[in-house]
Amino acid sequence: MELTFSSISESIADIKWQKLFNERWPAYKAWLKSSGFHPDLNKALGELRTYMPEMLDTHEHLCHLVAADEVAACFLTGFQPPAYYSACSQAVSTKGTVQLVRNYDYHPDRFEGVLLKTAWHGKKVIANSDCLVGILDGMNEDGLALSLTFGGRDIVGYGFGVTYILRYILEFCSSVDEALDVLVRVPSHMSYNITATDQSGSAKTIQIAPDRTAIISNDAFATNHQGPVEWAENAGFNKTTERAIFLEKILAKGVNGANLINSFLKPPLHNSTVSEGLGTLYTAVYRPTEGVVRLHWPNNSMFQSFDDFKEEIKVIKFENGTVLKEV
Repeated sequence: MELTFSSISESIADIKWQKLFNERWPAYKAWLKSSGFHPDLNKALGELRTYMPEMLDTHEHLCHLVAADEVAACFLTGFQPPAYYSACSQAVSTKGTVQLVRNYDYHPDRFEGVLLKTAWHGKKVIANSDCLVGILDGMNEDGLALSLTFGGRDIVGYGFGVTYILRYILEFCSSVDEALDVLVRVPSHMSYNITATDQSGSAKTIQIAPDRTAIISNDAFATNHQGPVEWAENAGFNKTTERAIFLEKILAKGVNGANLINSFLKPPLHNSTVSEGLGTLYTAVYRPTEGVVRLHWPNNSMFQSFDDFKEEIKVIKFENGTVLKEV
């Protein structure tokens, strides 16, 4: 199978984002319908106004660009989306240079495959896009970098999709502490672990959930559970405990940046079963002090930076669960 990865630069959302919406919206709309999504735009806008009011003008602009109906407009607020489950691993190393490394493990049919460089509110952001507004992982020009992993709990509650919260953070925050304040304050509809770092080398992981208080730790890594495993079937499938033990060990040894990246490109962190519906779709490396990001596959990479961002398309071929080559 093949996946296409694109890098797009557009400071203020315009025809490029409009094109992205028009291409992706039919699939998102079908997903919403199959999930029983019931839009309540007044409620969604009210919650956006309460928790992330700075995003209201952007939301209005995006809706205007695509003549959004009520379903699309509600979806673009990020409030109360359907449940979605992923895997993922992430870690921060500071030996040599500060860097955040993460593997994104997800179903390939539900992946946008777009690295966006934007400045929607004046602050430059480079991030992997999700749900057209949200962010899976990313970094802003102030040197704040973060990524998410699923928290390994099947409870769905009241709140926003976490990828929208991460977008808000990178638009308006500059440090780990500021990011944590947002993650404590803004409700997430599911459980996630967010690891963040900045130019100072500070690294924190916060466990958020819709039904309990957020937990902040000095852990510089996360996989797919929060404390003791609560969803045994999910944990057995994605091997979250094994990956966490592996990361804890190599970080304790003071692994350098290059070795950490190499570790993410191999088992147990790298999952080569993409063709089976859940696998590592990319490895992202963010270096806050340098303002650079690199997307890795076992035999390919894409390098981008705030100073030199190139729009390009890569078609990555997956065969028998293994990345072979760039086409």
